[in-house]
Amino acid sequence: MRRYGKNPDEDDVRVRPNRKGNRPRTNIRPKHEDASEGLVLTVDRGRITCLIEDRTVIAMKARELGRKSVVVGDRVAVVGDLSGAKDTLARIVRVEPRSSTLRRTADDDDPFERVVVANADQLAIVTALADPEPRPRLIDRCLVAAYDAGLDPLLVLTKSDLASPDTLLESYGTIGVPYVVTNRAELTDGTAAERVRERLRGHMTAFVGHSGVGKTTLVNALVPDRKRATGHVNAVTGRGRHTTTSALALPLPDDSGWVIDTPGVRSFGLHHVDPSRVVLAFPDLVPGTADCPRACSHDEPDCALDQWVADGHADPARLYSLRRLLATRERREGD
Repeated sequence: MRRYGKNPDEDDVRVRPNRKGNRPRTNIRPKHEDASEGLVLTVDRGRITCLIEDRTVIAMKARELGRKSVVVGDRVAVVGDLSGAKDTLARIVRVEPRSSTLRRTADDDDPFERVVVANADQLAIVTALADPEPRPRLIDRCLVAAYDAGLDPLLVLTKSDLASPDTLLESYGTIGVPYVVTNRAELTDGTAAERVRERLRGHMTAFVGHSGVGKTTLVNALVPDRKRATGHVNAVTGRGRHTTTSALALPLPDDSGWVIDTPGVRSFGLHHVDPSRVVLAFPDLVPGTADCPRACSHDEPDCALDQWVADGHADPARLYSLRRLLATRERREGD
């Protein structure tokens, strides 16, 4: 049945209303050129705390970002109510390109990558010398993740009053990893914090470590006005209790740098790691890889690094260290 006359004009045309009352979808997205830049301090159940100038603002991720993750350390563009007043909520509309991304997987056969922190330039690997016992394989895995992400590693050994650091330091001496050794008395009187702080100046440093190694205790000493809860080591299992449940970025006194405290880890999967990036941490070995077979694992019979070392271009201990790190991808942390 014809609804309109033979020659309908504009007044005869009926427009069907939009029942949902929203505007039609479009692929054109606003550029938000007037958005303010913020630094993500922590993420908690969808609420993102950002530092904008000198105030903290609670925000949520805009729908237009889709599944793009927002993590601690991200530089973001924020719009909306930026006053930081109670019960206000801003909106993150853009995540700026990251200079670095520290990632891990739950296990070596898990393809799902988890971004730990963004834009850090240093990774502090905190390990207790006793209570709980040190786990060299976990240290190796963290080193591999640091090299893969382009972060400078720093080994922080705690509780030297309970055990000697000599064995661990000898093991990592050929890799050239800088280190700081601390004990409980030095944490109390502040000397340990000052020595560690010297290594952190001018850097954004992510702290990682097994639960119970004193990571958060050290962070509290570094940033005394922002105390975080700490736990203890179970006397039966020798494992620490998770007291830090979310990553948190904190400014060092005098704005001399940033520390990012992360939850304790019990595994550090390396499914995402490209071996070709790990060797970049050994500049004396890099030229020797030019004659390696394509996709060389650097631990196979035809690897050119063996001849490179045999010709005296590098110390054999350096090649051993590289292969030990690469082999961590095939081993469990507890092995």
